[in-house]
Amino acid sequence: MSTESFAELGQILVIIPTYNERENVELIVARTRKAVPEAHILIADDNSPDGTGAIADDLAAVDDHVQVMHRRGKEGLGAAYLAGFEWALTNAYDVVVEMDADGSHQPEQLPLLLAALRHADLVLGSRWVTGGSVVNWPKHREVLSRGGNLYTRVMLGVPLHDATGGFRAFRAHALRSLDLTGVESKGYCFQVDLAWRAVRAGLTVAEVPIEFIERELGVSKMNQKIVVEALWRVTVWGATDRTNKARALLAGVGSPDRGGW
Repeated sequence: MSTESFAELGQILVIIPTYNERENVELIVARTRKAVPEAHILIADDNSPDGTGAIADDLAAVDDHVQVMHRRGKEGLGAAYLAGFEWALTNAYDVVVEMDADGSHQPEQLPLLLAALRHADLVLGSRWVTGGSVVNWPKHREVLSRGGNLYTRVMLGVPLHDATGGFRAFRAHALRSLDLTGVESKGYCFQVDLAWRAVRAGLTVAEVPIEFIERELGVSKMNQKIVVEALWRVTVWGATDRTNKARALLAGVGSPDRGGW
């Protein structure tokens, strides 16, 4: 059990989206409660046909730190988090954490993110900074992730090594400062979208190294469609941003108050 207190950060909520995670949900909740006992947990279940929601209800029935949000169906990771963010802000939480249900994000490393949040608005658990690592990944997936993050840095100009990772902690005021109603992607590219918005908003974004472990139980939701969507959206966002900056520059250079041509 963690001996470090994060009382100065205020009320902490860990959002755990689930879809067919009956093999994992009880274990991940127990590990999270042990790692940061003061944290509350919101399980956002997308009407899992395998009964994950019912297991979550059983957990909530015996632990007042656990809440369950039952959603209509599978609408994507980003949609689940957006609903969780709204719930967290409505219920006056001060810190909001994103964490996967499958154990790839180790709850025992959550204190590292929370400690860094004392001096930041958003903390990313990073696989690709010094000290970060992945376990049980095939080489092609590591190359894809590293390449995707490099492409994101180049196209969007974000000084982050792991903008695609989903283990992160926000201060509530940071979430409120972002235009979440304008978030386009409801899939995994949602993570890039939020990180880019945070950087553009001038928020302090920190990265801490984590060890990412490929799930042992259940089925991964990652597929080729998700990767293609992410690359397409990053390309469109980057091209649009460059076009808008060029237009603004030309308008500024040609304006009378800047001396004209």
